Amino acid sequence: MSKVPSALPAVSRRRVLISGAALALLSTTAVGCAAPAPRPEVEALVAQLERARADSQLAAGAASAARPDIAAALTTVAAERSAHVQALSDEITRISGEAPQSTSASASTSPTSTSTTAEPLPPPTPRDVVAALKQSADSAAQSAAQQSGYRSGLLGSIAASCTAAFTVALDGGQSS
Repeated sequence: MSKVPSALPAVSRRRVLISGAALALLSTTAVGCAAPAPRPEVEALVAQLERARADSQLAAGAASAARPDIAAALTTVAAERSAHVQALSDEITRISGEAPQSTSASASTSPTSTSTTAEPLPPPTPRDVVAALKQSADSAAQSAAQQSGYRSGLLGSIAASCTAAFTVALDGGQSS
């Protein structure tokens, strides 16, 4: 009886083990190349960055329609919040290796009203700025308690600055 050659090559144990090892190495390499999930400390800083940008724009808008004495204080608040934007951006870049992306730019370009004959919104008031600064101070203080080291100090400093701005510079909204 003659042996008929098989169409399938013989598979040895050694070939199976080498193939399995290669597959395991390939899968761990692929997982390592995936984009890493954002770290919680980066997410907290990005949230504070967005608040600082919004507060700066709000204060600048309120300054354009306020009395000269209040406008000066609002302009100072806008500049301080812009400095917070820069400090937060620097820290995010340092710990993540890349510059933060702005999500507020896309939100501000979307239409806010479906009506084409809608009246323009009135400019924000100093009271609006005070309310936003109170929220930012509370949020930064809570985030500072959850961080450590420099990030905790940065957020604590931002909380203190926001509190001083609405309490001292803007007189708690009483002078609007």
